[in-house]
Amino acid sequence: MKVAVVGATGMVGEVMLKVLAERNFPVSELIPVASERSVGKRINYKGEDYTVVGLETAVSMKPDIALFSAGGDTSLEWAPKFAEAGTTVVDNSSAWRMDPSKKLVVPEINASVLTKDDKIIANPNCSTIQLVMALNPLHKKYKMKRVVVSTYQSVSGTGVKAVRQLENEIAGVEGEMAYPYPIGRNALPHCDVFLENGYTKEEMKLAREPQKIMDDKTFSVSATAVRIPTAGGHSESVNVEFENDFDLAEVRQLLSETPGVVVQDDTANNSYPMPIFAHEKDEVFVGRIRRDETQPNSLNMWIVADNLRKGAATNTIQIAEYLVTNNLV
Repeated sequence: MKVAVVGATGMVGEVMLKVLAERNFPVSELIPVASERSVGKRINYKGEDYTVVGLETAVSMKPDIALFSAGGDTSLEWAPKFAEAGTTVVDNSSAWRMDPSKKLVVPEINASVLTKDDKIIANPNCSTIQLVMALNPLHKKYKMKRVVVSTYQSVSGTGVKAVRQLENEIAGVEGEMAYPYPIGRNALPHCDVFLENGYTKEEMKLAREPQKIMDDKTFSVSATAVRIPTAGGHSESVNVEFENDFDLAEVRQLLSETPGVVVQDDTANNSYPMPIFAHEKDEVFVGRIRRDETQPNSLNMWIVADNLRKGAATNTIQIAEYLVTNNLV
């Protein structure tokens, strides 16, 4: 495969290159792509140096697959140009996720919807991916009615500027601010921009994307998204109301048997998911599994994943792997 990585010099782009190498994706030719200010820079992939090119050059090179992580505006403008050149685009931005003509894919859940005609495929929001990985097997068994989720999201989800802000605050250095307030020793209930309904864009992604991925609008999701001073890894407190009752042992077994999910739920030995355990791992970790004692058929759980890997780069590459394995590209 001739593979372009668009946004190769960014945080997610760098992880994409790392995951491509780790998973031995069949790259016959790598095309690192970035904005004009990064053109000409050199990046290393599997011991070889490659020169970063611009978007126009990359389109003319007609890659088989383009993995995008360069922001929504770039995706809206350039993904169709790659698609017209015959390239299959897997896009990590929010640009195409809710477009009814585009598939929104978590491979373990709905890769089977993909066809050769899908030239622009959307990768879900990082918080959505780890949420649906845990919810999907439970929904199949018990049928969800309502989900209430509060997120505790890492600064790496905002980008390198936010990571630098946190590092500067820890070091006592004044620098550029990614947020309207300090993030160290703080929690900001403000992920992405506020909308007219009082929710943020991040919260509405969590509300809408699971329904599309699971192709089911019979359940609803209400979200509050909070940024906390962790360097990597998103955490979620999740309350789920089901139509049918459940057995906790069976819930743990269902989750344990779900590919890509690891149950870490032994409170007697202080074993529960945390960002430090999820760091640089591709699995979604689930713990603190317990019955909500205030209402029937309801469950509480805690979900953690590395937002730059399964939440972004790894999921994107898993989509590409599915396309290659099933001759869809």
